[in-house]
Amino acid sequence: MPHPDLEPADTRILIALQEDGRLTNQDLADKVGLSTSPCWRRVRKLEEDGVIQGYKAVLDRRRLGLGVLAFIRVKIDSHSEAEAEAFSNEVLRLEEVIACYSIAGDADFLLQVVATDLDAYAQFAMATVRRLPRIKEMQTTFVLKEIKPLRSLPVGLAAP
Repeated sequence: MPHPDLEPADTRILIALQEDGRLTNQDLADKVGLSTSPCWRRVRKLEEDGVIQGYKAVLDRRRLGLGVLAFIRVKIDSHSEAEAEAFSNEVLRLEEVIACYSIAGDADFLLQVVATDLDAYAQFAMATVRRLPRIKEMQTTFVLKEIKPLRSLPVGLAAP
């Protein structure tokens, strides 16, 4: 649901900060057409409201030696809330899992995973993922080429 108080200036701020989270307040204000004090107040309000949840560096996984990117679709054999929560809690501890989603359809969870190479992935999949609680089935899809990796959200779609 779109943020009810998101104004055009807020949208411009969010777009600018997604492009470069290291902008100074002065540079941000200049870029979005505001003076520094109102810009700073808007950024603080967006942070307080939880629209801005933090600031991060975008890293190149390949330059970090993480040559394999894969998605694992997981079915669990019990659909109780407790079992799903137990699975989720275990996944949260796995460094190789960079994102996890509870999904609808023919699987229960979708894990986004990185590994140094196929051997490391195979070891992780067989020794770690297959041993997670209540796994019934898992299916891996390997990414051959990243066409449009997540970099920013389309803030304009949420604008009033």
